[in-house]
Amino acid sequence: MANDNVVQFTDDNFDAEVLKADQPVLVDFWATWCAPCKAIAPVIDELANQFSGQVKIGKVNVDENPNTPGQYGVRGIPTLVLFKNGEVVDQLVGAIPKNQLEEFINKAL
Repeated sequence: MANDNVVQFTDDNFDAEVLKADQPVLVDFWATWCAPCKAIAPVIDELANQFSGQVKIGKVNVDENPNTPGQYGVRGIPTLVLFKNGEVVDQLVGAIPKNQLEEFINKAL
């Protein structure tokens, strides 16, 4: 991963890294073959830098980690799910503009 502020979440570490996190977490469910996922990747990197220390931001590759997306009803990608205190705060699907993602993240702050 190019950005040190973007965490790689997996089926194995999701509980510890997301559900038990002491700060809000934005999870980007994506795949390597997904064009809209690639389109928002630079925005996710920017947001990870911008909200560093306030919000943990990471990605789940749905092809490599099939269990977690199913638990959260992910049917299309990219799907962005915002967690706080282990609970889902909100969810967005698609390549969302940066300003809307900032508003989305602020719901958990």
